Amino acid sequence: MRWYDERVLPRLIDLTCGSRQMDPLRERVCAGLTGDVVEIGFGSGRNITHYPSTVRRVDAVEPSDLAWHLAGRRVDSSAVDVRRAGLDGQRLPLPDGGYDCALSTWSLCTIPDAPHALAELRRVLKPCGALHFLEHGLAPDDRVRRWQHRLEPMQRRMAGGCHLTRPVVEMLTDAGFVVDTVDVFYAHGTPKFAGAFSLGVAVSP
Repeated sequence: MRWYDERVLPRLIDLTCGSRQMDPLRERVCAGLTGDVVEIGFGSGRNITHYPSTVRRVDAVEPSDLAWHLAGRRVDSSAVDVRRAGLDGQRLPLPDGGYDCALSTWSLCTIPDAPHALAELRRVLKPCGALHFLEHGLAPDDRVRRWQHRLEPMQRRMAGGCHLTRPVVEMLTDAGFVVDTVDVFYAHGTPKFAGAFSLGVAVSP
């Protein structure tokens, strides 16, 4: 599976997460970002065109060399200074309190130790720094949740360790973030088991 995870999966993620129907969601989650930003799970750079002009710099954390290669053209043409600053969201090689904002889009589902990654984001954010998040996770409806639990073992094998049942808002609050705004909804055109999205902003007090 290592060859699949390293050489095939980043391309599949680039295609599925790069669909046009995701652009309005990326626009929403990036709105309000400002100053110096750390983005975990940067992927192939699909958020770049949605960074507002208030963003000065983005330090990208991305484990996949292929995904970073796929992001090359977007990085080179970006009006924002984007640099690869780390490989592992669980261990950020970044200074304490160095960032105004953080960004995570469809990343907390895959990071093995998501609570540790959130603790790291709190560490590198300035006081009252904002984490903008767009994640899929545990559905609000029991019937969909039952299907998520059934399908999660297959999802994890085929999608690089991606979980379907992580409670996004609960994880944020458990990590000490204060959820300022959140919209929980099913994404149009996506099966409900994979399309239970949470989009919002959480503040590190």
